[in-house]
Amino acid sequence: MALKKLSHTVTKWLVSGALVATLGACTTLNPATGKSEFTPFMSPGQEAKIGSEAHPSVMAEHGGVYDDPNIGGYVATVGGRLAAVSEMPDTQFTFTVLDSPIVNAFALPGGYIYVTRGILALFNSEAEMASVLGHEIGHVTARHTAKRYNQSVFAGILGVGVGVLAGSQEVAEMVSYGSQLYLLSYSRDQEYQSDELGVRYTSRAGVDPYGAAGMLESLKAQSDLADLIANRAGEERTPEFFSTHPNTEDRAARALQKARETGIRQGSRDPGRDRYLSVIDGMIYGDNPDQGLIRGRTFWHPKLLFTFEVPENYTMSNSSSAVVARGSGDAEGSAVIFAGGNAKGKSLEQYLTEAWKSISENGALENWQEMTINGMAGMTATTTGTFNNQPVLVRMVAIRYSADQAYHFLMIVPQNNVNALEPGLQQMAYSFRKLSQNEAGKYKAKRIKIVTVQPGDTAQGLSRHMAFDDYQLERFLVINGLDRNSTLRAGQRLKLIVE
Repeated sequence: MALKKLSHTVTKWLVSGALVATLGACTTLNPATGKSEFTPFMSPGQEAKIGSEAHPSVMAEHGGVYDDPNIGGYVATVGGRLAAVSEMPDTQFTFTVLDSPIVNAFALPGGYIYVTRGILALFNSEAEMASVLGHEIGHVTARHTAKRYNQSVFAGILGVGVGVLAGSQEVAEMVSYGSQLYLLSYSRDQEYQSDELGVRYTSRAGVDPYGAAGMLESLKAQSDLADLIANRAGEERTPEFFSTHPNTEDRAARALQKARETGIRQGSRDPGRDRYLSVIDGMIYGDNPDQGLIRGRTFWHPKLLFTFEVPENYTMSNSSSAVVARGSGDAEGSAVIFAGGNAKGKSLEQYLTEAWKSISENGALENWQEMTINGMAGMTATTTGTFNNQPVLVRMVAIRYSADQAYHFLMIVPQNNVNALEPGLQQMAYSFRKLSQNEAGKYKAKRIKIVTVQPGDTAQGLSRHMAFDDYQLERFLVINGLDRNSTLRAGQRLKLIVE
């Protein structure tokens, strides 16, 4: 080894060693956890700054704020009671209900707490909602984000050291990449810790601390049902709450034990079931019409006034920015992405080229052809590529909806199945059409309706009123926190999903 290279290596290790030695004194006691913290790379002030800067983009990426001041105010009030009895009562916590059907809740550093209307639909009491809010507050007070950030920084330092020692930048990048994967979700210990803090805050705030166990059971039942439905359709399902909050079989049991350790007798506090159900009565369930509605194989956008239909064996999912359809069965390996954009002053060729470049740096579109779709100018082009390790044909179709607005389909088809699948996808593109104002109201949003059990009512009978074509009973049981052995009683209030 040359002296210059050796000197450079030693310098790096000495600098790293000096850095670690200097940071060794940067420890503080966290009042929430009672443990000494070593978080030199992110101060509480930096946490607040990160949360503040990320808040607008987080809202935009998750459907924005759900426009119901009654529900938003209720969540903020309960959350405020919990934050006031935490170890950070002077922190300005912000509680936001996101207009998303995804079942999730999360926190940003600096006191930004988010719950989706999707997760609110699963709760059956104020205590269950409070347990989640308290859990997310616990992630903030325990400074879990700061700890994960520090772990990533140290992993990076380690990666640099390993790379220098091995003389390989590749090794350094592999170490760094591995650390990023580890940091994507909270650790099991951090989840336990936040569960415990959530019980602490609910018990201090006068809320029933036993809501966490029921909440975790409901979330697990919902996740199992979603897996069942996805597997039956041959889909891969993106995890929701448990993708960022690792689930373990004993979390509910541990939460129940922590509630008992508070000394508060189970059943001695009102869980706030009737109060909670009254607040969410009428809340939108599933897709918001402002973001488009999925009804079977039809996508219907009553606000933007268009519709289209995907082929058989394709299942759609919707977000605020795109619609994704995945093939299963005979269409396995095929996928469609539908989105829109500004076409002002652009030809359809320019629009389509920009749309393609925004998602891929590989290959140029070829085989350009003009077309007309239900009176609107269209353009299509193709290229080839690899998707899920198999060769595919990629076809893009753009449609000029107006002078300033265009929409496009991106279709991915396995090369060995192009002849069988392209006719159906072509029919999908030609099904795109404008809606009249009179047509726009054909489909309504699904909503939660609170009903009172009458003598003789059964779960099977009530579930027939659920606005779904499949799994009516299973959906009814999960959303009400029931199982097949549950007995309904007259006067009991339950949730239905109606249209």
